[in-house]
Amino acid sequence: MSEESEETPLRRLKSGQRARLRVWDRATGAVRTVYESRDRLYEAPNWTVDGRLLVNGDGLLWTLPADGSAAPQQVPAQGLPDVNNDHVLSPDGTTVYASANDWHIWQVPLAGGTARRVTAHDGALHFLHGMSPDGRRLAYVRLEPEGDNWWASATIHTVGVDGRDDIAVTTDDGPADGCEWTPDGAWIVFNTEQFSEKPGHAQLARVRPDGGDLEQLTFDERVNWFPHIAPTGDVAVYLSYPPGTTGHPADLPVELRLVSTDAWRRPTTLVALDGGQGTINVPSWAPDGSAFAFVDYPFEPSDAFDQ
Repeated sequence: MSEESEETPLRRLKSGQRARLRVWDRATGAVRTVYESRDRLYEAPNWTVDGRLLVNGDGLLWTLPADGSAAPQQVPAQGLPDVNNDHVLSPDGTTVYASANDWHIWQVPLAGGTARRVTAHDGALHFLHGMSPDGRRLAYVRLEPEGDNWWASATIHTVGVDGRDDIAVTTDDGPADGCEWTPDGAWIVFNTEQFSEKPGHAQLARVRPDGGDLEQLTFDERVNWFPHIAPTGDVAVYLSYPPGTTGHPADLPVELRLVSTDAWRRPTTLVALDGGQGTINVPSWAPDGSAFAFVDYPFEPSDAFDQ
């Protein structure tokens, strides 16, 4: 989720900062930088079926080859408001669904074209994170803020790609975020604070799409966000913040952690990096599960997080 709006500036790089699009190779464990920018803050890579990365930057959508062989190219999207870092691809790879800074979810062809608003004007804020394997439904974070504490009202919902049949998946106290389906469609994984009495202490969980069988998955002192299950279904990568972090801020020393989906209590650290917000807000796996894309945001002149 990103809390930018039409009234607030888009996220920008700070002085001396870079945005690096990076890829972790599952077979070798190597991490390589495929593209970096000192001018535009790129965020949240998706991976297309034809071997490109889809990212957002300056309120626009961009694609580039996942091997970094060409610079990002803008996705032409007529009528699409400024987008934030919540976007997903349809299973066939032809359509982008993106959260915009008008608080709605929009649909646009990946090849470019006219955008269509999906969500209804129902007074809520909609932050997209996942799509069902059959391409029929979207999983999103719904906020109905009262006062200054937006995050307190965050619940997981699903809705049809036509904007109909909105269903509340979570209703309990404890804000939730980062929701996406498992590849078999049996579960929705997400992060939530409902298992902790300490504000901000998010852990990972899963729930059936109908709201049943809620189960906590991680149990540690760190603050865990954005679980992404590999298309192979056997492993997941998630973002792990230092203890005491509230929300999912930018520019912190964070970790990407790898875990077997049948052993969530035994993660390993893939990479330590400077990032957080924008690093892996959305599903970032290659379609065959062979690699995982992310963004980090190191500062010059010393780059203590270079791999």
